[in-house]
Amino acid sequence: MWQYNKKTIKEGKAWTDNNGIQHPSNWHIWSREEKEAIGLVEIIPQTPPDSRLYTWSQNSDGTITSKAKKLDDTDEVDEKGDPLLDEKGNQVVTLGLKSQLILQVKEQQGSLLSQTDWAIIRKTDTNINIPSNIQVWRNEIRLAAAAMEDSITQAVDIDDVANLFVTYTLNDDGTTSKSGILFDWPELEE
Repeated sequence: MWQYNKKTIKEGKAWTDNNGIQHPSNWHIWSREEKEAIGLVEIIPQTPPDSRLYTWSQNSDGTITSKAKKLDDTDEVDEKGDPLLDEKGNQVVTLGLKSQLILQVKEQQGSLLSQTDWAIIRKTDTNINIPSNIQVWRNEIRLAAAAMEDSITQAVDIDDVANLFVTYTLNDDGTTSKSGILFDWPELEE
């Protein structure tokens, strides 16, 4: 990205400098030296932070302003500092990142389990046994969810939460290592 007087100049668009000289739309093919000689400054945008963990915005100079999301729930208050209540008189609470992630775990767990609910219903209706692979998988789903929720609860800072997400690393020997636990669900064996 290139700027002239802190204004972004778009590739493929002609532009006029402070001396009234109009530069052609193919200015982007010029060498770095030619661009810098007429006052263009290259701005290398920063890589945005993980939006699952940070709120952020990109400034006109390519820099990024970011702030870690709050981990814990917040009891909302009004301008006087008094508890903010909903229409039923309950405290208004903004869920923190940990609560949001736990809700996502519960939603995914429910969605996964619903895929085999037919076997549970069939057992109840007709007393036909639940296939063992389904029962094992359902138990593994519940254990995985419990481990994820426990790990989320124990996180003390944003780095702890970041380390919970599954990442894969290519090792020097060509193998892959996996770290993290979040949303790494067992698969149903046929």
